[in-house]
Amino acid sequence: MTEFKEKYINPFTDYGFKRLFGEEPNKDLLLDFLNELLKEKEGEILEISYLPNEKLPITIGDRRAIFDLYCKNEKGEYFIVEMQKAEQKYFKDRTLFYSTFPIQEQARNKGKNWDFKLKQIYTIGILDFEFDEDKDYPKKYKYEAKLYETEIKEEFYKKLTYIYLSMPKFNKTLEELKTKFDKWLYVLKHLDKFDRIPEKIKDKIFQKLFKTAEIAKFSKEELRQYEASVNAYRDIKNSIDTAFEKGENNKAIEVAKKMIRRGLDILLISEMTGLTEEEINGLKE
Repeated sequence: MTEFKEKYINPFTDYGFKRLFGEEPNKDLLLDFLNELLKEKEGEILEISYLPNEKLPITIGDRRAIFDLYCKNEKGEYFIVEMQKAEQKYFKDRTLFYSTFPIQEQARNKGKNWDFKLKQIYTIGILDFEFDEDKDYPKKYKYEAKLYETEIKEEFYKKLTYIYLSMPKFNKTLEELKTKFDKWLYVLKHLDKFDRIPEKIKDKIFQKLFKTAEIAKFSKEELRQYEASVNAYRDIKNSIDTAFEKGENNKAIEVAKKMIRRGLDILLISEMTGLTEEEINGLKE
């Protein structure tokens, strides 16, 4: 088993992200992060409840969805939180598709007398990559998308919000951190590089985060799971980097083949490459 040089976990691994934000004992970490991200729009969120992260299709042949985190607050509003390790084909399309599941869920739960009134839905992506189309905005790391009327440039519908945080473009130094949200982004970006908690980030919530993230406190099984997650993260990064050196037509297939050889999950391969599950099964055969 690997002996890690890092003191704290990498939050961009599947295991690291879910250990920090996806476990009931650490729900206050997610609650604090969402409050800092959304407080200007949402006010204070008092309570978060985790929902099953796998959503089955409505009809046979439709695609299922597996969210990293799926939860609801005390007002019945929905939050999808996704951690994305590398840019993938049709990423924005996928996040839009995922936001339809809580819409469908509200319809099913209300029954035939439902009057179509929906609760707010937030889809949040924490991204370990930059959008290719936004290279002209090197300092823009937070993106918020809503439905707007194109002529008068006013918000047309308030209940669908998509927020993307492009972490490579968040380049504030420790001395430049002004808000608690700045601290959150700084910690998420640099967590696995720290050897101790910086003096400027010793808020109570971050003390808990660092304690939760300390690798030396993992059990053997937790360490095994984290090691597998780190290896998968590195494989994905290496596969994407290699594929970009090849022709655009072969990129998705080359990435898929490498991920298949590593034994990665078919749904993950599909999400990373844009290939269908049937196409990936064909490559396996």
